[in-house]
Amino acid sequence: MAIDTTALARFLRQRRGSLQPEDVGLPRGVRRRTDGLRREEVALLSHMSADYYARIERGDGPVPSEQMLAAIAQGLHLTVDERDHLFRLAGHVPPARGGVGDHIGPGMLRILDRLQDTPAEIVTELGETLRQTPLGVALTGDTTRFTGLERSLGYRWFSEPATRDLYDPAEHEFLSRLWVSSLREAIARRGVSSRASLMAESLQDRSAEFREVWNRQEVGLRPRETKHFVHPELGVLELNCQSLIDPEQSQFLLVYTAVPGSESHDKLALLSTLAPRALV
Repeated sequence: MAIDTTALARFLRQRRGSLQPEDVGLPRGVRRRTDGLRREEVALLSHMSADYYARIERGDGPVPSEQMLAAIAQGLHLTVDERDHLFRLAGHVPPARGGVGDHIGPGMLRILDRLQDTPAEIVTELGETLRQTPLGVALTGDTTRFTGLERSLGYRWFSEPATRDLYDPAEHEFLSRLWVSSLREAIARRGVSSRASLMAESLQDRSAEFREVWNRQEVGLRPRETKHFVHPELGVLELNCQSLIDPEQSQFLLVYTAVPGSESHDKLALLSTLAPRALV
């Protein structure tokens, strides 16, 4: 596929002009004259230099890589169809759909942007954290930093013992069974060549506990609504977890709240004082 620089530039300009700062979680400011987002704002949201993005939008820049296109698609809050169109204009085959991609739909992002005073995160079906609110980082740490198979909380649960320190020991046995049950179901959906299957093969070699739970052949376990976190500074927090599902991308928005008037509710209020340090 050949790149169509003119059409690519026109598409990017149109999408940038159709977005307002509040649509993407940015402050509007009092002296804004630009119709839509500024180029430097899109670059910030896409985690790239303003000059690099501006050259692509002008049509005189380098051919963007698939990684750069994915970042731009996320920064511009594109739908999956719009993301695929962006890839084709740039001469690339769009990423596969069906639970294997990291692209977050604009609707899910808009909800997350409005939860800045609440611990929340967007995760994949394999427990890979794609995005967190500041209070989400304060609660669990920055879980977007992991790479490879370690991106999955379920994988780290068996491969890195310290992962369990954040959870009430009384729930460890159930959580082990839950992760294995979910992984087995993911393999049935995605097939033996999927990342889920690769994860299971790796854990069979690394963890005797995983092998023991795997051999039980359990499926159908579901997360409990109430979770007990053991925060290193605040101690035990009993939190309710509500989830919103994007079935097309097999992603989940998890929102953590506490019962008003409870000790955990008071601790959750203190979490905001830790958020700035969590983001450093």
